[in-house]
Amino acid sequence: MNLLLLEPTDLVEHDRAILHGRRLKHLLEVHRAEAGDNLRVGLVGGAMGTGCLLRLNGSEAELTISLEQPPPAKLPITLLLALPRPKMLRRVLQTIASMGVPRLVLLNSYRVEKSFWQTPFLEPPAIHEQLILGLEQARDTILPEVLLEKRFKPFVEDRLPQLATGSLGLIGHPGSYPPCPRAVTEAVTLAIGPEGGWIPYEVEKLCAAGLEPVQLGERILRVETAVAALLARLF
Repeated sequence: MNLLLLEPTDLVEHDRAILHGRRLKHLLEVHRAEAGDNLRVGLVGGAMGTGCLLRLNGSEAELTISLEQPPPAKLPITLLLALPRPKMLRRVLQTIASMGVPRLVLLNSYRVEKSFWQTPFLEPPAIHEQLILGLEQARDTILPEVLLEKRFKPFVEDRLPQLATGSLGLIGHPGSYPPCPRAVTEAVTLAIGPEGGWIPYEVEKLCAAGLEPVQLGERILRVETAVAALLARLF
């Protein structure tokens, strides 16, 4: 935890917060914090700064806070991602939050198993938990927007063209395509498929919506690896 993130409900006054649960345990067992220590803190959806521990015990921690620093800028990207398997989903959510993705669309695909959409990891509290872990890692406070799109064709035909307007539209897909561009300065809409990639029909539909296939080489990467590799190459 590189940033102690506070939820608005933690505030008992504008400059004072009380913590319980996971963050308290982390302060006790990992930071081995003591009263009087200064910590990096941030308010979810707000600014970052410092916090001074007033008291700390096994039931709660109280600290005063001063928040004057803005969070880091987000990447200019909308990421479309075929819904990964549940265990991988948790890691991907942390990755996109820590790397500064502002908007994630979890999309259905022919190769996405129907059971994946039933996972409890898609419940809003579960998504929130993983995003918070990513923000804590990267010292950020702004939660990415996460959208669920269970119907591929209506989304790609009806909403994607407008969503991608004014951006560089790319499809991360293995094959004899141009290499993924490097260090772009414009906004990007990037679609990454499931394990095994998009099927040809899906690639055609994404292309019709204004996106173009690009590749990272001959190796087939896991989804979580492809996400990090493409984001790092683009930005």
